[in-house]
Amino acid sequence: MQCSWKAVLLLALASIAIQYTAIRTFTAKSFHSCPIPNPVNCSLSQDTDVADRLCDESPTFSYNLSRKTHVLILATTRSGSSFVGQLFNQHFDVFYLFEPLYHVQYTLIPKLTQSKSTTDRRVMLGASRDLLRSLYDCDLYFLENYIKPQPVNHTTDRLFRRGASKALCSPPVCESLGAVDLHLEEGDCVKKCGTLNLTLATESCREHGHVAIKTVRVPEVSDLRALVEDPRLNLKVIQLVRDPRGILASRSETFRDTYRLWRIWDGTGRKPYNLDVTQLTTVCEDFWNSVSTGLNRPPWLKGKYMLVRYEDLARNPMKKTEEIYDFLGIPMDSNVERWIQNNTRGDRSSSKHKYGTVRNSAATAEKWRFRLSYEIVAFTQHACQQVLAQLGYKTAGSEEELKNLSISLVEERDFLPFS
Repeated sequence: MQCSWKAVLLLALASIAIQYTAIRTFTAKSFHSCPIPNPVNCSLSQDTDVADRLCDESPTFSYNLSRKTHVLILATTRSGSSFVGQLFNQHFDVFYLFEPLYHVQYTLIPKLTQSKSTTDRRVMLGASRDLLRSLYDCDLYFLENYIKPQPVNHTTDRLFRRGASKALCSPPVCESLGAVDLHLEEGDCVKKCGTLNLTLATESCREHGHVAIKTVRVPEVSDLRALVEDPRLNLKVIQLVRDPRGILASRSETFRDTYRLWRIWDGTGRKPYNLDVTQLTTVCEDFWNSVSTGLNRPPWLKGKYMLVRYEDLARNPMKKTEEIYDFLGIPMDSNVERWIQNNTRGDRSSSKHKYGTVRNSAATAEKWRFRLSYEIVAFTQHACQQVLAQLGYKTAGSEEELKNLSISLVEERDFLPFS
């Protein structure tokens, strides 16, 4: 069968029109969490009319969320992640959450902290990605699946480190605060605000322009690929790394029972035969794998990944923070600048607890040189030699060199964001 050129042209134009309409519909229409069952507002046992009504009343989320920037601080314990989290927590237009994945870990796999199971890791990561996607959509009700005991009427007093989130300790989430309570300590927030109303927290999240989440429970950036590529999100990853020698020293002092054998080695000079070296090597392997992915610049990470060394941030916090905000495309406000000025020049007594952020940042970054014995430093340098070289951390050939070189142990490096 033959067609005239006019018919072919009409068909082509019609096809273009249909494709354009489909694209416009996809990018503009709202994303509904229903009719897929939702633990808050939809259930398979409900009849169709009730389910439709509940889903109509539920929040809708746009595929095109370009006005919001979603930030994930990807880190490991004792790498300075609480400090970096505060750089977002202090911003007036950022809704910040501190370690919400804690609830996933301790609900699904209570002993995952020391688990080496591949199955455990898959379970944890799958649930974590689902929760992160919901939280970036300001669906805080999804957290209720992992908070024990289950919240009643969407209220709970069991949210992990609620006081570390300024948004959760401010009106309208905390209605009992007065003008004198604008700068609450973490413990005071919980005492004054009482139970957390997740409905008010959800509303507060939606009123903020951006959402930032800090986690130490995702090993590598490749574990986040599904979220980075999600068209509903504008997710940008800040990967924070620190010299493994500094991480080991900080963990040994903070988690004294868990790192007891390292402390015995440090104090006696004799390495215990049953020392769990994976407490160190896992950090280095995760850093190596994750940073290698980021520095290889795969297309799916374009414009989405920034590598930050804690030491660079500690030495010049204002400059580095400005670079971070520039990468995110978010204006840095005066609250963040003021917090940096007030919280990077403290002395040892300024930090009230192990997760405190008031300190002399430059001195803190290199304090490990005086905490660890040279034998442990040498062992760490051998076990982590690949990642030390990758990240520009110099090794010390002797105890004298370790104590005297100080800042020159960190090479000048420009890890430019992949844009």
